Amino acid sequence: MKKFLAYTLPIVLALAIGALGSYIQAPSMSEWYPTLTKSPLTPPAIAFPIAWTLLYILMGISIGAMISQGDMSLVRLWLLQLLVNFIWSVAFFALRSPLFGLIVILILDVLVFTYTVYAFGQNRLAAWLFVPYMLWLLFATYLTGYIYLHNPAKLLP
Repeated sequence: MKKFLAYTLPIVLALAIGALGSYIQAPSMSEWYPTLTKSPLTPPAIAFPIAWTLLYILMGISIGAMISQGDMSLVRLWLLQLLVNFIWSVAFFALRSPLFGLIVILILDVLVFTYTVYAFGQNRLAAWLFVPYMLWLLFATYLTGYIYLHNPAKLLP
């Protein structure tokens, strides 16, 4: 039962934070985001909820693997990156600020990289489970930066 909870609780928490972020960004997704100039590499809208759902599950399994082996050393870092992940939704979508979003996602990149590196020394599976998230974040950083650079007239609502 402890192992089940070690995996289930982080997955549920990550998915709940993701759902809250989606709820917060919904008005901007219909009113503001469609008006922005986006990178030609921007995936179709359906790709984002699919990718993020999978990534949140992988994130939960990653910290679950750490917890199930009795290692709590990265729990605070995992929670911090999850919080910053949520703050990105607020910064970029709710506040409609590509600049603030870019700053937040750069911080998130560092946190996720740090988690991955430290996890690699303690549980390689936990680290590898974060690699897709890290790669997606780097792509999201590019997309956010592109929007910031190509929408100077729409930097504020």
